Amino acid sequence: SDQQLIIYNSLSRKKEQFTPIHKGHVGMYVCGPTVYNNVHLGNCRTFLSFDLIYRFLLHLGYKVRYVRNITDAGHLENDADEGEDKISKKARLEQIEPMEIVQRYTLDFHNVLQKFNTLPPCIEPTATGHIVEQINMIESILEKGFAYEKNGSVYFDVKKYNKEQNYGKLSGRNIEELISGTRELDNQAEKKSSIDFALWKKASPEHIMRWKSPWSIGFPGWHLECSVMSSKYLGKTFDIHGGGMDLQFPHHECEIAQCIAANDVEPVKYWIHGNMLTFNGQRMSKSTGNAILPDELFSGNHPLLDQPYSPNTIRFFMLQAHYRSTLDISNNAIKAAEKGLNRLMKSFDLLHNLPTAAETNFDIEKWESSCYDAMCDDFNSPILIAHLFDASKFINQVNEGKGSINETDLLKIKQTFSGFIFDVLGLQANETQLTTKDNKESSLIEMLLNVRKEARENKNFKLSDDVRDGLSKLGISIKDNKEETIWEYES
Repeated sequence: SDQQLIIYNSLSRKKEQFTPIHKGHVGMYVCGPTVYNNVHLGNCRTFLSFDLIYRFLLHLGYKVRYVRNITDAGHLENDADEGEDKISKKARLEQIEPMEIVQRYTLDFHNVLQKFNTLPPCIEPTATGHIVEQINMIESILEKGFAYEKNGSVYFDVKKYNKEQNYGKLSGRNIEELISGTRELDNQAEKKSSIDFALWKKASPEHIMRWKSPWSIGFPGWHLECSVMSSKYLGKTFDIHGGGMDLQFPHHECEIAQCIAANDVEPVKYWIHGNMLTFNGQRMSKSTGNAILPDELFSGNHPLLDQPYSPNTIRFFMLQAHYRSTLDISNNAIKAAEKGLNRLMKSFDLLHNLPTAAETNFDIEKWESSCYDAMCDDFNSPILIAHLFDASKFINQVNEGKGSINETDLLKIKQTFSGFIFDVLGLQANETQLTTKDNKESSLIEMLLNVRKEARENKNFKLSDDVRDGLSKLGISIKDNKEETIWEYES
């Protein structure tokens, strides 16, 4: 593609021109979910952000191999050195097999993302399907001298690695500060340093998910799986690696260390991280009672929600913020997004029957270029959406006879408008945009407009004006043209 795509690289902490390792081809790896619980909204935002990136790269003409893993190996809480793994714990509480937990929540994850209209990855490997490869990478790291075995477990030697490399370069952490800030635990006596992390853990007798290895019957460390699967399917060095900002440290930091120790090369050219969600200004968590699951948003079945919201609306709402910025959820914000989405879709529908003229009084070429410029500036979806609303305003003006467009430009705006709304932003045209509540509002508004129409026909202009003014006070504008009366929510 001849588009100059600029992306923010978390490693260099600056915007860089995107140049793929292999011309025309992009390798992209995104850390997938640990399948022991329902996917939460923070996860959804991350995967929607990378779906946007994936879609735009495809739109530009790149061939993309998009890999997103499934963590199903049952690691310990927060990759700790002791305790019960999350999947086994869930299986024990529900008295079923661990892989039943894995299957259930993998299906739930896929179902939620399908509702959000995300494209599936090209490859979706699982941690349990790559145990042999993980053992092989551990052996390589041991051979290079950057790991050590103790009592059947294998640990990465961070201090030794840091003498030759820079552990902390992605997250900006200082190794001395990490050591001083780490709480010493009794079982850390088998580690050389408190900041060393597990590559392989010997399983305790009660640990369900376990595999044979040269060191013990145990299980791989959490950080190892992504290093193994990304390098297997994308090569020792690939273009883009991403995930939530919370994965920068320690997960992605450890990935870099493992890959350089095993393969002697920098694994990733561009690191991309998405930011977190808040609700009414507070971080979402179970303890504060503001943690909302996607299906609760869709059904409206949560005490903090005024009404249900469609997946299309939530997707549009999330894309109205840049992926690197914090996004605050509130009922008012989602409702505003819903109204904005409805306006865009109404404008798109108008394109099919828009009257044409000899000339166009809107610079289509400049507008199209602005849309691409927005997305080529670190995938700036909110600026793109602002440009789409510019086009929406022009389309409404043409429909009202206040603007003009020729046939060639009409075809151009149709293709570009459709391409960005459906192909890049991934919005759906066939989904009912209005909620049940808004459908009732719509019916009432249409009834009032019929009353106004009859009043005008009977020359009762006072009643006609009263209806118009009353709707205006409610934030609803109406516009009359030769054929019909159009209403919309005021922005």
